[in-house]
Amino acid sequence: VQLVESGGGLVQPGRSLRISCAASGFSFDAFGMRWYRRAPGKGREFVAAITSVGDITHYADSMKGRSTISRDNAKNTVYLQMNSLKPEDTAVYYCNAQGPFGEDYWGQGTQVTVSS
Repeated sequence: VQLVESGGGLVQPGRSLRISCAASGFSFDAFGMRWYRRAPGKGREFVAAITSVGDITHYADSMKGRSTISRDNAKNTVYLQMNSLKPEDTAVYYCNAQGPFGEDYWGQGTQVTVSS
């Protein structure tokens, strides 16, 4: 099982960034997917979630209206589009897969830094 995040980096405040998570080793289209983040000195924070077929999404209040989670089951990939980024969005962003029988898989994270 692998979840590999990519697309992080340094971005200026107000700009946009899309991060991705490529999955392998399990039935991706049977899993709900989530994004979490951990800012320096803080605990893990839920960011967004999407159902296995992509019909329902849910967002943390901090990201609502500024982000979009989506998935491409043909590519075994989930995305997080983030707009109007703020310095407080600086964090390591983690991909999480939640399976129908309690499976719980995590990626290694991708760093997003919002700074001028």
